[in-house]
Amino acid sequence: VQLQASGGGLVQAGGSLRLSCSASGGIFANRKIGWFRQAPGKEREFVAAIVWNGGNTRYGDSAKGRFAISKDGPRNTVSLQMNSLKPEDTAVYYCATSNVVLSGITDGRYYSNWGQGTLVTVSS
Repeated sequence: VQLQASGGGLVQAGGSLRLSCSASGGIFANRKIGWFRQAPGKEREFVAAIVWNGGNTRYGDSAKGRFAISKDGPRNTVSLQMNSLKPEDTAVYYCATSNVVLSGITDGRYYSNWGQGTLVTVSS
């Protein structure tokens, strides 16, 4: 499965962006799909994840109450709606997936396929 992340850009603090992760060469069924981010000089951070079958979701502390992850079955796409953005949300955002569903939903080591990343810049 190849992933393509899109939707990043420059936004002012308090604004919103919607990221999308699309899959080619496979489908998201029976997989977990996660969003991670990495800011310059910082470690990769878990943002949010969804289990395609059943729709269970998890959020990192920085995303709770502001971000929402969702799936679009017909389009085989997972989206991350980001609201009330802050300058500290500035990072490259990556989507990732794995068919190991029951383990490591918040741990990038348990994801086998990664997209190329999309840059989100939040200005103050």
